[in-house]
Amino acid sequence: MFDVVIIGAGPSGASAALFTAKAGKKTLVIDNDKSVTKRAWMENHYGVMEISGPDMIEIGKNQAEKFGAEIIQDTVVNVVKAESGFVVEAENQKFEGKHVIFATGMLADLAEKVGLNTVPGTEPRVKTIIAVDTAGKTSIDGIWAAGTIAGVSMHTIITAGDGAKVAINIISELNGERYVDHDILKA
Repeated sequence: MFDVVIIGAGPSGASAALFTAKAGKKTLVIDNDKSVTKRAWMENHYGVMEISGPDMIEIGKNQAEKFGAEIIQDTVVNVVKAESGFVVEAENQKFEGKHVIFATGMLADLAEKVGLNTVPGTEPRVKTIIAVDTAGKTSIDGIWAAGTIAGVSMHTIITAGDGAKVAINIISELNGERYVDHDILKA
């Protein structure tokens, strides 16, 4: 059983996976390789002069894998409540997780199928988003949402930060105390 199953490996999903894996949580990312970030060019990312979307996605996945996240390519078709969490059903396999993060970008079909509360989107071309509280919790306990699907600005720096925020909230819940991840320069 995974501590966290993340649906989507764009900036919000990969960022969430980086934090959960680095915190020692067993993390799975299921990605359908359809992120709109793959068509982006960014010169507005703090700390990065310029980067292509495909490069950003690849670096994000590599960072998460460095700390032990497992990333697979598949398409999630359903999420079902189970006794100890959720069964995440992909086209080719099933996985169990205590928590699930929807990081599905502009795609709300799966969220609606699962029964999550949705509301109209606020970003251009984003018709529907998942209703979340300030922590990223959805209407189903144990399912969270991060990034564009959770109603934040589509800018990758913002969606990545939102993924990190949601991950920190999940880690804190799993640990029973507020989690902080600060690395220190090595001399």
